[in-house]
Amino acid sequence: MSDEELLRRVGLGDQEAFHQLYQSTDRTLYSFILSILKNPQDAEEVMQETYLKIWTSASGYQAQGKPLAWMFTIARNLCYMKFRDQKRMADIGLDDLAGEEIGEVCLPLENLADAMVLRAALDILKEDERQIVLLHASAGLKHREIASGLQMPLATVLSKYNRAIKKLKEHLREG
Repeated sequence: MSDEELLRRVGLGDQEAFHQLYQSTDRTLYSFILSILKNPQDAEEVMQETYLKIWTSASGYQAQGKPLAWMFTIARNLCYMKFRDQKRMADIGLDDLAGEEIGEVCLPLENLADAMVLRAALDILKEDERQIVLLHASAGLKHREIASGLQMPLATVLSKYNRAIKKLKEHLREG
């Protein structure tokens, strides 16, 4: 069943269709959100909010393109709301209250180092390049699917991807 049909059924309150839609889009949507927020905890939170919004808004979905593009728009808006909330908290001095808990979780040092290298490498990319690379590498989408989801020409996605990979290779050689 297509995502469009699933979304139509979700709009009618079909929980099984919602479950199927989630299973067919969760990796892609998470990668997209992570490419914007760059923080796995925030990305998981926004992903939950995104699917909640999809559940409550599906009945008003107007088929004007790919359902994934509509879902990306919801996710992008929620990411920007997250940024505004974080800025507001910083402006009123609540950063200390919003900090991470101190616990006894100990990640292996190698994983931490790899994560730091990856984050630093991804930081050198522009937002659209980062999204394309993560959607391709992490979510396993083909360039054509990425172009459709981001509503970009395929040639643009391919050139941005190739440019981003060159930047990453150069950055990793230097580091």
